[in-house]
Amino acid sequence: MSRDEQSAGKTKQELDRVVFIGRTFEEYNNMFDLRMEELVGKRILDCPGGACSFTAHGSRLGLDITASDIIYDHKPDDLERKGLQDIRHAMETIERAKSNYVWDYYGDVEGLSRHRHQALQDCVQHMRELPERYVAAVLPELPFHDEQFDLVLSAHFLFMYSDRLDYDFHKQTIQELLRVASEEVRIFPLTDLTGSRYDYLDRLIHELEAEGLRVTENKVPYEFMRNGSSLLSIRKL
Repeated sequence: MSRDEQSAGKTKQELDRVVFIGRTFEEYNNMFDLRMEELVGKRILDCPGGACSFTAHGSRLGLDITASDIIYDHKPDDLERKGLQDIRHAMETIERAKSNYVWDYYGDVEGLSRHRHQALQDCVQHMRELPERYVAAVLPELPFHDEQFDLVLSAHFLFMYSDRLDYDFHKQTIQELLRVASEEVRIFPLTDLTGSRYDYLDRLIHELEAEGLRVTENKVPYEFMRNGSSLLSIRKL
């Protein structure tokens, strides 16, 4: 079996294990402190893209965005059904633990639900229109050329699942994101699912700086998970 066939097999098996929920273009702009003028003319990768509508909405604005995720080998109809199930379950869970979140942005659970449904709807519709913009991949490996993108964005994956993904996986994944980026990688947020700062973040920053990269923690105009209002910027000099 070839490496591509092995990768395809992994992605096909993952639908029940992965939560297919995403954020809107507006949310991305706030989470990653993005401005339209700095995105124009850039080649951008969203990885993992999940059910986010950043690629869909940005593409309609003329931006060059590609999304990559482990479950993009599945059909849009199947992903849409999975996404609706996951949103319903997530809203029920969040309703029971509302005090763990900051509601300035969404107002309430109903407002959060509207954002999640809008992102899912826009994402799957765009998948049907331009499937080539959604590339299946299994981290820590990506099927892209060196420096194929100028900017790489990675949201709600690294650091969040540190109870399941060890330091080596984090480091290998970040190295892979850097490999396909010519300018910068931005990661958001810097906390785990409990709202605690990633235990090995200082070690990671030190090692990346030792490789000649410029690494900064930047506050952003967005917070939903408590303490989740910073991104990590890793720039190639």
